[in-house]
Formats: sequence, C-alpha cells, structure tokens
Amino acid sequence: MGDEFDLIVIGAGPGGYVAAIRAAQLGLKTACVEKEKNLGGTCLNVGCIPSKCLLQSSELYSQLKHSGKEHGIEADCTINFSQMMKRKEEVVQGFNLGIQGLFKKNKVTTITGLATFKDPHTITVSGKEYRAKHFIIATGSEPTPLPFLPFDEKKVLSSTGALALKEVPKKMVVVGAGIIGVELGTVYARLGAEVHFVEFLDRICPTLDGALSKALKKTLEEQGLTFQLSSKVAGAEVKGEGVHLAIEGQEGISADVALVAIGRRPYVKDLGLDRAGIVPEKNGMIPIDGNFRTAQPHIYAIGDIAPGPMLAHKASDEGYVVAELIAGKSASLDYITIPSVVYTHPEVGAVGLTEEEAKAKNLPIKTAQFPLKANSRARCMGEGDGFVKLIADQKTLTLLGAHIIAPHAGELIAEMALALKVRATAYTIAHTSHAHPTLSEALREAALALIDKPIHF
Repeated sequence: MGDEFDLIVIGAGPGGYVAAIRAAQLGLKTACVEKEKNLGGTCLNVGCIPSKCLLQSSELYSQLKHSGKEHGIEADCTINFSQMMKRKEEVVQGFNLGIQGLFKKNKVTTITGLATFKDPHTITVSGKEYRAKHFIIATGSEPTPLPFLPFDEKKVLSSTGALALKEVPKKMVVVGAGIIGVELGTVYARLGAEVHFVEFLDRICPTLDGALSKALKKTLEEQGLTFQLSSKVAGAEVKGEGVHLAIEGQEGISADVALVAIGRRPYVKDLGLDRAGIVPEKNGMIPIDGNFRTAQPHIYAIGDIAPGPMLAHKASDEGYVVAELIAGKSASLDYITIPSVVYTHPEVGAVGLTEEEAKAKNLPIKTAQFPLKANSRARCMGEGDGFVKLIADQKTLTLLGAHIIAPHAGELIAEMALALKVRATAYTIAHTSHAHPTLSEALREAALALIDKPIHF
C-alpha cells in the first residue's frame, strides 16, 4: 500500500533528514514527516546556519572597521542590516531546496504536517493514516523560556527571534552565557549594540574546559561585551520601549531587548507518545537503549530528544547509525569523539575530556599548552591570542581531550577528533607532518609539549 513504509522518520532536521536519506540508500521504503513547510529543522532554518551567516557578516564588518589599518587597508564601511538578513535567508533557502533535491534523488517521500501516533505502528498526519515497520523520532528541541517572561519575539527574544530582528538594538541584555547566547550576543556587539550578559553560574560556556572558558571571557570583554556572573534573574517585565530585569540582591538592568538563552528543551508536543507506549522523562527526553531503541523496539529516538549534547552533528551521526541498524548492518557511535564549537572570534573547538572531567574520574593525566602567539600563521593573520591545550594519559600519552581557542578552531578540531577516534598518542600527532605556515602546526607543537618541549616556544 502507498501509505505503508519500512521506515517513517518524524522530523526533517539534521538527524531526521540524514536518517531518511541513508535508509533510502540502503533500500528501505522511507518517508519523512515535517510539520514546517521547509525541511532542515531548527539548525537550518532558525539555528546553526542563519546564525553562522550573521556571524560571518558581522565578523567581516568588524575586521574591516577595526583591523584594516593594521594591514594597510583603509575603508569607510557602513552596515546594511537588511542586506545581511536577506543574504542569510538566501543561504537558508538554497539549503532548503538542496534537501528537497536530495529527498527526490533518493526517493524519500515527504509528508508535510504534524505527526501524531495513533498506535505503535500508525501515525496520523492532517487526518491521514500512515503505517510503518520502524519509526525514528527526531523532533528536536525548542528554546526554554523564563517562567515569568514568555517570548514575544519583539522585546523578549528566543534565539529564533534574535535571528529575525529588523534593526540592531542599542542595548541587548542576554540571559544565559552559554554557547547560543555568546554567539548571538557577539553578532550584535560587532554591529554596534551594547551587549550585557547575566549568567547564573560563575563562568561562561560552562561545558568548556575551564582554561578555555576563562580565555574566551577575557577575549569577549576586550571586544566590548560585559558579563555579570553568579547572578540570578528574579523577575522581569516589558516596560515602555524596552525590558527591565530584576537581579536577585543586585541592581536591575534595562535594555531595548532581552535575549533569553538559558537552554533548550526536547520538543515532544502532540506526538501522542502515550499511544505509542513511550513515556518521556520529566525533562522531555525519550529514554533509549544502547542502540537508540525506545520502550518500543521498533521505535527509535535521536538528536535533541535523546540523551546527550544538543548538537546538530551529533543528531546527524545518530541518524546515520540508526538507519544502518534498521537495515541490518552493524553500526555504533563513539560519543567521546563528537566535537563542539563556539563560533565567536576567535573560535573555540573542543573534543574529548576537559581537565575537570578527567580529574573527576581520577584519571592520571598530563596536560600541555602551546600559545598561538608562537605560531607563524597566526602572527601573519594578526591573531596571536589563543592557545591549544591537550590532555593525555600520563603514562602512555594517549590523547584524552583537545581544546583550542584560535581562528578556525572549528576546522582544526576535526584532526583532534580523528586522533581520539584512532586512540592516537602525542607521539603520533607530533610525528605527523603539518604544512608550514599553518595554524595546524600549533596542534603538533602542543603534542611535542606533552612529550617534552615544543620547538617554537
């Protein structure tokens, strides 16, 4: 029957669409249900891709305005904010069409609408029933609001609203100095906004290694951003043309807009999980086993609704693996090799254990750092701030973690993820030739520092 499939994927984000394509490539009759008109999920439409477009545009403007003279370039540049937003939308639209084309090429059936389970083998979408032997739930996540300050996407912004402003605000207060808040706050600071962060914890980007968190804060402060740490927002209200936040035990803060970036929560609304025999945890996460199976062995969960970091590439990796498992292949995912990146300037890249995590596990470790100021390519770029930090087993020098704050750290970290994957030692990295002059030489020098001493510092 036309409405019966081997696999139905619910959600066409980076986890769902990858799973659907891979399953179809492996010969499974596959459909993908998406409630929005555009494929790609949060990441493509209101997350990773549009935010990186704005980060790139704002960084280019900042470099021309502040660093040009040092390079002998004098330019009187101004911001055309509407053009920045237009370019962002054009990039997003191009990828939307790209996923549509990939679905067509691989014969994935697209079903538009909200999927709800009728029973463990049947869903309804817009009143029509569809059955499948297997399901993958990949519905992603949504921004978490403050309980006393709901999003209106005009004065009280989620990350979605922050990507759709009509003009650059004079002052923005960001509640939450995690990765999303720091990245979006950076965009508007570069474009001229006064940006102030209020963070409940005593450090920014708390999932990072402590050394990187400290260094990133210092760098961002030098760029004009301000941070109020160990501070709790006790109340808030929209007043007149702006927003006022009450801070527990401290003076309140007023701004034109407030970006609330305190985290994200799994999106499981109206899925009818109870009718499928699945009970989510209190935080919305769907419990799974080591092969991504829910309480119903034929129903899988991946991405932000499953345990683990909320990262687009983690969702894609899981989608690929689950498609392989459903098709009867052997597949697994090594979570320690999944990197994370903060797309500020300089960027931050991290993979594996932080020093704090290694010590909490009572692992005998050795750490080493190599400063970017001793790297020739970084000096040519005028980017001497930053460093590479490696963590290794104290005896064997097997790599346990890598942490980079540098331009293009997101690209550099891939080498370290591969090194972790193959259980490489500092000797392997140090004895691998790296082209000169490149930023990647800093990785080799840090490995040399683990063994004995770097050459250039």
